[in-house]
Amino acid sequence: MRLRIQRATWPHNALILTDTPHPDCPDCDGVGGAQRHYGDDETGEYAGTDWEPCHCWNEHRRWTLLPVPRRPRWLRRRGSRDPWGPAGYSDEPPF
Repeated sequence: MRLRIQRATWPHNALILTDTPHPDCPDCDGVGGAQRHYGDDETGEYAGTDWEPCHCWNEHRRWTLLPVPRRPRWLRRRGSRDPWGPAGYSDEPPF
């Protein structure tokens, strides 16, 4: 098992400990699986892609280490409708 720390945002902000694919796996080359493209049976046109996970990795093996609290409203970035912009100043002339 090769573990790493990640930041998860769904269903809530948290730091999680998760498994990673084996970097020297001959089947997936360390990616963790393979994409398989498939087409429509009648027309043969592209219809989608399936993801087949490799045996060297379990993508569902994860543990929550620490829930991360939300920022207070007064610390959040201002939206795009703010006339002063994200940096706190305006490039418009004062008159």
